[in-house]
Amino acid sequence: MSALGTPAPDQEMAPLGRTLGIARPATRRLLLAALLGAGAIAADIGLIGTAAWLISRAAQHPNEAHLAVAIVLVQFFGLSRGLLRYEERLVGHDAAFRLLADRRVKVYQRLEELAPAGLPSFRRGDLLARVVQDVDSLQDLAIRIIPPFAIAMLVGSATVALLWWMLPAAGLILAVTLVLASTVVPWLTGKLARRRESRFARVRGELTVAMVDLTEGASELVAFGAMGSQLRTVGERDAELTAIASASAGTAGIGLALTTLLAGLACWGCLLVGIPAVLSGRLDATELAVITLIPLAAFELVVGLPVATQALQRVRQAAARVFEVSDADVPVTDPPLPATLPEIPFDLEARSVWAGYPGAAVPALQGVGLSLPPRRRVAIVGASGAGKSTLAAVLVRFLAYQTGTISLDEVPLDRLAGDDLRQVVGMISQDDYLFDTTLAENLRIGHREASDSELRQVIDRVGLADWLEGLPVGLATEVGRHGARLSGGQRKRVAVARALLADFPLLILDEPAEHLDLVAADSLTAALLAVTDDRSLVLITHRLFGLETVDEILVMDAGRVVERGTHDQLLSGGPRYQSLWWEEMSHAAASSDPQHQPTSEPMVTTTTGALNDWSPTR
Repeated sequence: MSALGTPAPDQEMAPLGRTLGIARPATRRLLLAALLGAGAIAADIGLIGTAAWLISRAAQHPNEAHLAVAIVLVQFFGLSRGLLRYEERLVGHDAAFRLLADRRVKVYQRLEELAPAGLPSFRRGDLLARVVQDVDSLQDLAIRIIPPFAIAMLVGSATVALLWWMLPAAGLILAVTLVLASTVVPWLTGKLARRRESRFARVRGELTVAMVDLTEGASELVAFGAMGSQLRTVGERDAELTAIASASAGTAGIGLALTTLLAGLACWGCLLVGIPAVLSGRLDATELAVITLIPLAAFELVVGLPVATQALQRVRQAAARVFEVSDADVPVTDPPLPATLPEIPFDLEARSVWAGYPGAAVPALQGVGLSLPPRRRVAIVGASGAGKSTLAAVLVRFLAYQTGTISLDEVPLDRLAGDDLRQVVGMISQDDYLFDTTLAENLRIGHREASDSELRQVIDRVGLADWLEGLPVGLATEVGRHGARLSGGQRKRVAVARALLADFPLLILDEPAEHLDLVAADSLTAALLAVTDDRSLVLITHRLFGLETVDEILVMDAGRVVERGTHDQLLSGGPRYQSLWWEEMSHAAASSDPQHQPTSEPMVTTTTGALNDWSPTR
């Protein structure tokens, strides 16, 4: 079942070769771990075989000197078994952690390349499950999958050869039972587990999605009476995951039972062929216990293979989900040899730009042009879906443009590395993100070395000085998850302060007054235009108040610039702009704000839980 309650198809597993290839960076350590594990199992077999011979020989009451070597070997094998097993676990886990670190870094690098335009295809909770739980599952390659099979091949062959040298019939019996235990039993358990394990990672992802929705949207779920339904969804996903785990345990039990049966058959078979060999003189009586008990120790080689096969099925599906992230199309790729960033100040020029999102039938931008010389301020207005935010994404290289040109001082944007470009072109999105930490740490994202004095100065510039002074612990105040303890206006101003601290020569403000009431939105817009008058500015907004102070206004519709000019020019000769203006005036009048005059004071009014009502106990 999907998170929406409808059946979801089982996900394809990753190819075996590509899955095993994940372990390639840890090859040397895995080989060493396999050799140490083989030594530990060989010591265990040597201990069983030597102890069997020692007990049998001691029963004959020989001279004590005849037992000295066997006694020393028992001590040697007993000590070396524990030491080698410890070293094998140490090296194996080191390999697993290095493998995880390598894969996690690659996934994070890919996420950085995909963000933000390439991430909407993944649900938030499911992406979290892929990055954390599915990547963690890959460590089984280095611990539970590759070493057991490698050790079984190495030590199993040597043990069969030893028994073949002592008694060919016993060697043949051991070879047949080991081959069955290492091939047929894992194949059977793998077949039983394949479909079930193919659902495990998907259901785990759906459970994570449901839990994230539950925790992130708890207030909305309670407000709309949907908490019970969401809890049932979580319960269903958890029950399904528990059922899969229980069935996996049953399959593991079947594998263990079959392996134990084959181990018993091997022991009895060796005993049955050993007795006639002793009676005929082909085998010494003291060696009968050896060939009978060695199979018990040898089957330790294969007892974990059915579980390893189950783990392989689970890892292949987790790998497929990780590969979906790694293989996702990157919306923007950096050039192999990026051009040098031009000197500040610079001109930004866009000519006939076409751009769109993957899979979209119609381009979001269709022949858009924009001129932004130093300290010029341009506003872009239009209805929702006109292409305004798409243009902002193109200007900061979050999205590639298909045709046309965009250049900084005649250096094409597609010849610049994205990280270099975003050192001089900054953007504040309409859903600016505040981290669940202190106010100071949120501000310092823009400038890591900024002093407290610099933070206070930038807070003052955005009109929050009085608010900051009223906080009990000032800059050390925790803002809460997503800035929940700030009002909408305060969050916007803190985001602007962070951008000002970064000192971008060119700043893009994408709907900075979104989600605010009219008075607060107009107050914030006026403040933003005032504090950014020393740099180039692109202001994307659906509000027209205050735009008489910008140098140019572009009116967009359906991905095109349909009108351009100053506020006065468009009011006198721009029908689309006139329509938007009178619509805004009518809405302001209907909202009991006929004067349409914003307050001159900073927007510091609060909502429930805002920091103006902050107290240490909250």
